Amino acid sequence: MFKRFWAVFIARNLEFFRDRSSLGWNLAFPLLLVIGFAFIFSGDGRAAYKVGVMEPGTDNAFFQMLHVEYVTYQDIELAKAKLQRHQLDILVEPASQTYWVNPSSPQGYFVEKLLLGQLPNYQQQLLEGREIRYLDWVLPGILGMNMMFSCLFGVGYVIVRYRKSSVLKRLQATPLQAVEFISAQILSRLFIVVAITSGVFIACNLMFDFYMLGSYWNLLLVTVLGAASMIAMGLLMASRSQSEELTGGLLNMISWPMMMLSGVWFSLEGAPQMVQDIALLLPLTHLLQAARAIMNDGAGLADIQSHLWAMTGMTAVFMALGSALFRWQGEGR
Repeated sequence: MFKRFWAVFIARNLEFFRDRSSLGWNLAFPLLLVIGFAFIFSGDGRAAYKVGVMEPGTDNAFFQMLHVEYVTYQDIELAKAKLQRHQLDILVEPASQTYWVNPSSPQGYFVEKLLLGQLPNYQQQLLEGREIRYLDWVLPGILGMNMMFSCLFGVGYVIVRYRKSSVLKRLQATPLQAVEFISAQILSRLFIVVAITSGVFIACNLMFDFYMLGSYWNLLLVTVLGAASMIAMGLLMASRSQSEELTGGLLNMISWPMMMLSGVWFSLEGAPQMVQDIALLLPLTHLLQAARAIMNDGAGLADIQSHLWAMTGMTAVFMALGSALFRWQGEGR
């Protein structure tokens, strides 16, 4: 059994790496996207200052200025964390007449001068931290989107092409079982996707020095689980069809909602609850939320265990369904 599995695994890897155009695109596409975003969003881009307030409703003129966004927080530790990452320019607590400012924030310097002009009795507290750029936030989305297309289309079209060209028909005549074939396809694509994504991440990190608070090993685990779940989904979509057009339609029907609802380009925090609930049914959502929690918040495995279990469960369900529905020669054969 292992020899049959290993033979299919090696053959699939060689087939991919010998296709230089496909390999080049998988390497170049995410790299070009990251470089493009680095130049497009190299400036701050905000039209106003952002002030965190620990209690609403104060009548002082400082809290009623134009062109300033005021955000009320109940959790002071959460607000301080945002200030450290330059997501707030200053944090004010009127009850204790205290304010916190990040000395490395240019915006915070000017807001502090405005505050002391209106509230000279407030006491200063310093919080140091590094800025999270939009590029740091969007990086998991870019890499995750590239992984999604590679996992879904790189597996789905391959299976349909094998079936259409009678490759699967020949394999059916061998002792190879469906679960062995599917397992080999999953691990082959998993190896390819993780290797390419890791290489692109390392190259981009050397150029742009991404914000990273958590463990790289935890990030690798999330990458593996996320890729496995999307590969298994792609195999499920191609388990019976012999039509490339139908398979392409099914894969597009899955990939575009994931790209729009999983938080690739923007956060879903302000979206309706129903939209957020639907997004949690998609493996890419769990991949991106877990990756951003590790990179931007320093989360450990215990903090993201719900995402890990979700991706593991999706992988198991998709693989089980794909094995049960798999047909060597397609529908009607």
